[in-house]
Amino acid sequence: MFLINCPYCGERDQAEFTCGGEAHIARPKNPPELSDEQWAEYLFLRKNEKGIHYERWNHEYGCRQWFNLARNTATDEILAAYKMGETPPKLKANIPATPSGEPSIGSGNLSTSKKDRFLK
Repeated sequence: MFLINCPYCGERDQAEFTCGGEAHIARPKNPPELSDEQWAEYLFLRKNEKGIHYERWNHEYGCRQWFNLARNTATDEILAAYKMGETPPKLKANIPATPSGEPSIGSGNLSTSKKDRFLK
C-alpha cells in the first residue's frame, strides 16, 4: 500500500483509488475510417514502459474525481498528481538495474514484435 495525493482532496490511502490505465491516449478523429488493425491498436495496445508512466486514476471511495498520476513503474514512486486536462509534467525517473536484465518495455518477452501482434 502507498499514499496517493488526490489533487482534489489531498493525501489518501491507495485502497480508495482505482487505476484507469494509461493516460493521454487520444481517441481517433474518425473511427469508421480506421482499419481493424488500427482500431485494435487504439483499443488494446499500450506502452507498458519501465520507468515514468502516466496513468488515469479515479478517487472511487472519496471525491469520485478522475485525475492523472505520473508514476515510476520500476520503483512505484509517485512523481506527480495533476487534474485531467492539465499538461503532464516533464519528469525524470530513477530506473534501477534489474538482476534479470529485462528490457525497458513490456514483459521481457523478446520473441514478439509489432508486426507480429495481429493474426493475418
